[in-house]
Amino acid sequence: MWVTADGHIRQELRADGRYDEARGARGSAYTGRYTVTGNHLDYVDDSGFTATGDVRDGVLHHEGLVLYRER
Repeated sequence: MWVTADGHIRQELRADGRYDEARGARGSAYTGRYTVTGNHLDYVDDSGFTATGDVRDGVLHHEGLVLYRER
């Protein structure tokens, strides 16, 4: 689980290649699949739009968001 510093956005990257992103009280705001190549992630939402992310120094940078690994 990756979360923004304020906890508003929570992104679960599941082992089966699916993701589920919650925003505030809205669970499963975005769902889809993702692939990982090195430190780079490519997302394809179930509605068809695409996004990318990169893990740098243990932090996920995803389309302008900064998410931290939840412990």
